[in-house]
Amino acid sequence: MHTYKAEGHLADILTIERDGAIAILTMNRPDKRNAMSDALLHEIEAFFASPPDGVKAAVLTGAGGHYCAGIDLSELSMREAEAVMRHSRNWHRIMDVIQFGGLPVVSAMSGAVIGGGLELATATHVRIAEPSTIFQLPEGRRGIFVGGGATVRLGRILGADRMTEMMLTGRKYSAEEGYALGLAHYSVGEGEGLALAKDLAARIAENASLSNYIMIQAIARIEDMSRADGLFTESLSAAVAQTGPDAIEGMQAFLAKRAPSFG
Repeated sequence: MHTYKAEGHLADILTIERDGAIAILTMNRPDKRNAMSDALLHEIEAFFASPPDGVKAAVLTGAGGHYCAGIDLSELSMREAEAVMRHSRNWHRIMDVIQFGGLPVVSAMSGAVIGGGLELATATHVRIAEPSTIFQLPEGRRGIFVGGGATVRLGRILGADRMTEMMLTGRKYSAEEGYALGLAHYSVGEGEGLALAKDLAARIAENASLSNYIMIQAIARIEDMSRADGLFTESLSAAVAQTGPDAIEGMQAFLAKRAPSFG
């Protein structure tokens, strides 16, 4: 395993390790429960906008027992409406880079997954929760509103009714509750999240890269479409995925009862 640093004097706030075809990104502000500063967000964006050659999947986690406690409130200041909207739209852009950049991302979560941290987690594709994980949207208790994409990504997981209640009351969901609601895809024991995340990321990295890319690009977008448009897009996606060399290799490997070897 090799450790890399992003460029810049603040690179230690996001550590990046390379383990074969997977990269492990660790948000490293433990004294702040990995609250999201603009600098940390910039480092995350820089990685996902241009992943290293050969990286086929990523793991995103946090140091010090917490995933991410949301926006660093110490950085917030009174802004005009335009500045707030621009800041929110920048979050939307970066969350789209994570979700639709083409690199499968597995979140290993523990401790605080709060506010912007929950928005970040729901932009990733696979989510694992340890028992200490707490999911919360406390914006209503702070006199503000979500701005990093929660009404779309989290709203589609929970539904508008449950998300409204969550924000009105400041309700906290435990790891088991979050798993039952779909905030996490896996619920594991204490200290087991990162190992499972690495295992799943390595398994995903063995898939045909085109199949992974199409799944990331198509499925979430099909949800936005009418039934007819979604089915048509599914057919297009199948036509692209099933006519290349990886599809041939996958079928031949299945018939020969061996593991496929994708390019």
